[in-house]
Amino acid sequence: MLSRLGALLQEAVGAREPSIDLLQAFVEHWKGITHYYIESTDESTPAKKTDIPWRLKQMLDILVYEEQQQAAAGEAGPCLEYLLQHKILETLCTLGKAEKLLRLGGTASGSVTEKEEVQFTTVLCSKIQQDPELLAYILEGKKIVGRKKACGEPTALPKDTTSHGDKDCSHDGAPARPQLDGESCGAQALNSHMPAETEELDGGTTESNLITSLLGLCQSKSRVALKAQENLLLLVSMASPAAATYLVQSSACCPAIVRHLCQLYRSMPVFLDPADIATLEGISWRLPSAPSDEASFPGKEALAAFLGWFDYCDHLITEAHTVVADALAKAVAENFFVETLQPQLLHVSEQSILTSTALLTAMLRQLRSPALLREAVAFLLGTDRQPEAPGDNPHTLYAHLIGHCDHLSDEISITTLRLFEELLQKPHEGIIHSLVLRNLEGRPYVAWGSPEPESYEDTLDLEEDPYFTDSFLDSGFQTPAKPRLAPATSYDGKTAVTEIVNSFLCLVPEEAKTSAFLEETGYDTYVHDAYGLFQECSSRVASWGWPLTPTPLDPHEPERPFFEGHFLRVLFDRMSRILDQPYSLNLQVTSVLSRLALFPHPHIHEYLLDPYISLAPGCRSLFSVLVRVIGDLMQRIQRVPQFPGKLLLVRKQLTGQAPGEQLDHQTLLQGVVVLEEFCKELAAIAFVKFPPHDPRQNVSPAPEGQV
Repeated sequence: MLSRLGALLQEAVGAREPSIDLLQAFVEHWKGITHYYIESTDESTPAKKTDIPWRLKQMLDILVYEEQQQAAAGEAGPCLEYLLQHKILETLCTLGKAEKLLRLGGTASGSVTEKEEVQFTTVLCSKIQQDPELLAYILEGKKIVGRKKACGEPTALPKDTTSHGDKDCSHDGAPARPQLDGESCGAQALNSHMPAETEELDGGTTESNLITSLLGLCQSKSRVALKAQENLLLLVSMASPAAATYLVQSSACCPAIVRHLCQLYRSMPVFLDPADIATLEGISWRLPSAPSDEASFPGKEALAAFLGWFDYCDHLITEAHTVVADALAKAVAENFFVETLQPQLLHVSEQSILTSTALLTAMLRQLRSPALLREAVAFLLGTDRQPEAPGDNPHTLYAHLIGHCDHLSDEISITTLRLFEELLQKPHEGIIHSLVLRNLEGRPYVAWGSPEPESYEDTLDLEEDPYFTDSFLDSGFQTPAKPRLAPATSYDGKTAVTEIVNSFLCLVPEEAKTSAFLEETGYDTYVHDAYGLFQECSSRVASWGWPLTPTPLDPHEPERPFFEGHFLRVLFDRMSRILDQPYSLNLQVTSVLSRLALFPHPHIHEYLLDPYISLAPGCRSLFSVLVRVIGDLMQRIQRVPQFPGKLLLVRKQLTGQAPGEQLDHQTLLQGVVVLEEFCKELAAIAFVKFPPHDPRQNVSPAPEGQV
């Protein structure tokens, strides 16, 4: 009987593979099955009408025969070992169930079976996690492997089940499309295999696979969405280069994700209060619902859904394969930032500007992925790295945002300044370079060949300033004489930092100071806060390779006119009007300037925090702007009756220690309070940054008892 079975088996095997042993025949039949699955283009043909059943029967017969032959030895034969090692049964089950059930599930959200669908996709994703190569087969394997073969890459099957010799044509005999000269592999794949699903996710799709199913489930209104999002995140993080290329070039993955983001943006009310938006900043995709303890406002749930999905996009880009991450980041930039958000930022309607700017600030606060941050910076600031000029035409959106910082609407100015403050806290060197550093290169703000000043008054050129007239100097404003200091590049002692700190602390005259009367937060507290912020900033920029000392002035370099740049110009202009602006606007202007002063670049430190540099003709620095504000203040003090008492009352009102009644000159008085606190803050920053040339290694510790 056994001899007859052996004869029949040999006859059956020999019908297609004569003169090969059983293991070779077993492997060849399995590869025939996988190659059919990969290369078949006729998906409507039932499996019964293919050679898959015959090949499976041959594999089964070989296993039965081998078992009988190995029974005496009491050990598994090579064919059975191959089946177990290569997980053939698991692969057959996974591929069969996945193809059948995913197509039944579809992509529409709200299905009555979505709970079961997400459970199935979870099991499928766990299988893929165990064997990532399965993803290539579930994601329309024939297209992926076909692209690999066209590119000359090895065709990888699960657990090394590849054929020793790839076929040159498809299973049904159709020749493969040849690659044209100069045509990239990705372009060929894109042209040959772009499915109908890339056109639309919801309705109208002609095929459904694991990705489209998960994308549909992600939009569910139930907890199913969270599990689907976790599964999709898992898949894009495990994708092989071939699967990642397929996801980008031949699937609806990136377009559908960004399309849903745009839909959620458009579903929000046209106007949202920036204060309401701030209450939901930091919302997570894992908890996309608005916190119940927050005050309700129109559009709250829609805003929470949008911010939650944006956070999810950011996490996808962070975790995904580089190919997918870059493509998704570019899709967000092109289809959401440019096409959807930018028209609102450039709109003439103040409501549109306010809402879109506040939303952009909230998104920046959530943004963590380097790829998406890179796209956001290019979108906001452009890519030009050359020094700016007063009359140049900067990046369109950048120019508008700078203009919004000095808008007629104080609320728009405040909201836009908050956007820039948030931008300055992101870990991207291009931000501070575009806004400030490119204009400070070469230190053109320093006067060429100027002698070192003999005193503090010589540095400021008070006699030449129109504010500092003889009558003003006689009114009581005294500038204490300072000893001559060495240039900024050679600070080497405590005296230097003490003089700088005192320059800021003594800038506001005694008659305009009120903080000492109320025993409020003093300079020491500012030092404590500045120390922590400076450490954080130094850590963020440590890898950017900044110089340790200012660039030496080169006498052979042609002298160029100095322009502080559009960003610093608008900040200095705003600072010069601190006595005439609303209190909240002044707070935001000084907050942005403080953020800039914290950066440990020697040129920023010198330009913003060194009162003793000799400025080139026509240049202004932060300290020179403050000096002129003080000059204006001293003249206006004389026109305000009972100035000290009113100033003290306003400070009490601002701290909640007195009723908020309206006073004459209230804007001026509030500006004086902000000015005093800002000078203390700058003094504290200068102290913690000493020595300015190497804050990453030589940060002075905060005073005793402060940290």
